[in-house]
Amino acid sequence: MDILSANPYAKHGHRQLKLCVSGAADTGHCGNDALRKAKELGAEIVRQGGILVTGATTGFPLWSAMGAKEVGGISIGLSPAATEKEHVEVYKLPVDYMDLVIYTGFGYAMRDILLVRSTDAIFIGCGRIGTIHEFTVAFEDGKPIGVLEDPGWEMAEELKVIIEKGHRTNDKIVFDSDPKVLVAKVIELVMKDKIAEFKM
Repeated sequence: MDILSANPYAKHGHRQLKLCVSGAADTGHCGNDALRKAKELGAEIVRQGGILVTGATTGFPLWSAMGAKEVGGISIGLSPAATEKEHVEVYKLPVDYMDLVIYTGFGYAMRDILLVRSTDAIFIGCGRIGTIHEFTVAFEDGKPIGVLEDPGWEMAEELKVIIEKGHRTNDKIVFDSDPKVLVAKVIELVMKDKIAEFKM
């Protein structure tokens, strides 16, 4: 058996969906269920055939990476730092639960743009202002967005207000409280934009 037969992604690795999880690095306001929900989301992205991509930070994104790795998935992080040393010592960010960390050197704001643009879709968990920034970048870029709802978080409701007050319709945003259902909905949106060769 050759390597291409054993691993269908060996030649066409680009066909695996790159799915971003955005959320709070500091999760003090997220409640007791955030860890479980984040891990479920990361695991579900892998179970449904995706590669997890995060901002290589703590909190909700790290927890999603833990979930992805627990089910044998691939986890990639885009760091705001220029080097591993700066990532760990200056930004105080982890390297655990990531197979690859890309050191952008662009700080948080520009890192957010690279993060969103290098992925097929973005998932929003419990977050803060940086999460809202990543949401707005994805909105402007026309990326599919999945918002994970939880009664203990304000993020989903805040984003609904932003969408309403933004006065622009967007049919690529879905909300759900079930990570499995949310991932399936977002993948369905992603596949509509894929080139014909990619579509199953």
